[in-house]
Amino acid sequence: MVQKNLRWMASLLLAANLAAVTPGTTFAAPGNSSGTTTTPIKHVVVIFGENISFDHYFGTYPNATNPKGEPKFKAKANTPSVNGLTQGLLEHNNNSDKASTLYQPVRLDRSQNYTCDMNHDYTPEQQAFDTGLMDKFPEFTATVCSAATWGDVSDLGAGIVMGYYDGNTVTGLWNYAQNYALNDNSFGSTFGPSTPGAIEVVSGMIGGADPNAGANAVKEGDVVTTTLNGVTASSLIGDADPAYDDCSGSETAGMLATNQNIGTLLSAKGISWGWFQGGFTPTTAYVPPAAGAATGTPATCTGTTNRIDGTPETAYSPHHNPFQYYKATSNPHHLAPTGVTEVGHDGQANHIYDLSWFQKAAKAGGLPAVSYLKANRANDAHPGNSSPLDEQLFVVNVINFLQTLPEWESTAVIIAYDDSDGWYDHVMPPIVNQSQSTADGLTGVGACGTNGAGALAGQQARCGYGPRLPLLVISPYAKKNFVDHTTTDQSSVIKFIEENWDLPQIGNGSFDTIAGPLDNMFNWNNQRSDKLVLDPTTGQVISDN
Repeated sequence: MVQKNLRWMASLLLAANLAAVTPGTTFAAPGNSSGTTTTPIKHVVVIFGENISFDHYFGTYPNATNPKGEPKFKAKANTPSVNGLTQGLLEHNNNSDKASTLYQPVRLDRSQNYTCDMNHDYTPEQQAFDTGLMDKFPEFTATVCSAATWGDVSDLGAGIVMGYYDGNTVTGLWNYAQNYALNDNSFGSTFGPSTPGAIEVVSGMIGGADPNAGANAVKEGDVVTTTLNGVTASSLIGDADPAYDDCSGSETAGMLATNQNIGTLLSAKGISWGWFQGGFTPTTAYVPPAAGAATGTPATCTGTTNRIDGTPETAYSPHHNPFQYYKATSNPHHLAPTGVTEVGHDGQANHIYDLSWFQKAAKAGGLPAVSYLKANRANDAHPGNSSPLDEQLFVVNVINFLQTLPEWESTAVIIAYDDSDGWYDHVMPPIVNQSQSTADGLTGVGACGTNGAGALAGQQARCGYGPRLPLLVISPYAKKNFVDHTTTDQSSVIKFIEENWDLPQIGNGSFDTIAGPLDNMFNWNNQRSDKLVLDPTTGQVISDN
């Protein structure tokens, strides 16, 4: 009877979540000195991390356990609460596996910063949500970490998926939340793994995949083609590598030439931008075709960087680079810019660069208007090849550096993530875009809601919003120690850029047309002079004045 009542309540919640979300009003800041932006922000830097649910990092914020031997965290007075893990969720959680074994959320301490990767594919994530009950994560998204590789976390079995960190491990991010703005109601635009999330943070649009671009993605189920009410469209829901990248593997996919992304919109208006990714510099350079030959020798990307524990990891991941899925914004041969003055502008690198060029350009006074930063795989937070402590090293070093620049006074840093990795989060997202495809399974086999015909541009296999993800804004204009509850998603990043530089919307089915705004995380009437410098190893405050 209890389970029946829970399912009834979950159905009511799901019905409410299936209703459309009304986007917030657009904020336009007065007194823009340059006349080229609608707010005082002249530089947006998006630090795009990997595979973290909100509860996995912020479930108990702002309360840390503070065990001996770990960096201490003490919240400021009057810190607002988040929609996190209540005592009931911590102690009386109904998450179970196939054998009906119950699992409770479990704190992972600093020594457990390395774990294996969970299952975060499009369909299993929907199944874990169990029509809104949020109680099947151990059954559908858990991966049991082997003892040989992962040590004591293997003892948790399927319960590892219920794991969360607190301010003694993700200390840096908690300190950024204490001093800037955190959103606790932000979601992936859809369900699924890294590639959809990466594409959505630059276009809000995994529909419009080209079934004829690339190889094997359709056969492997990463590109799904659906016809509903006369509309036929393909969506990229899996981790196929980009079709326009020499360093991709045998399974590749690309987007239709008619699809736009934020890069094409910025270029059309002459606004500088760049995607900067660790490991993009090839280990062997592309060799152009000899006279009379049809093709040259592709570049290779096998370089490694070390995690903080000394383990080498391949630095570059092709399927984390969204612009390589679009021919118009690709740099298939990994060509370097001709010099630092090209960075951010049209040239042979076509706005796609190795991460090292970001600091070179910024130090030379050439910080692009819009920059997306992707760490080496060793530092990108992705379980299996990185950790929260490796991520912290990267994020803190970037933000400490940015605060040394004169451009800092007009900069906004957005910390966002590509997907949840399948980690437990207790919040059912609003389903603003329903879907009926063979890959869907939220409300039944082949169904995410019942109104697939009402999906954006009629495209299917795009159920969303997906899992809840962390989102932070760090800026002299960010509100201090503030938690925003505005409903946002990955395409809200695009919406902010579009509105700040008065760009057209991507449209054509993009989530940017319904995205919630980031405006409530800013106070345009208060330009702060304080700067927060953190220790990249511990995440603790060095100075905050």
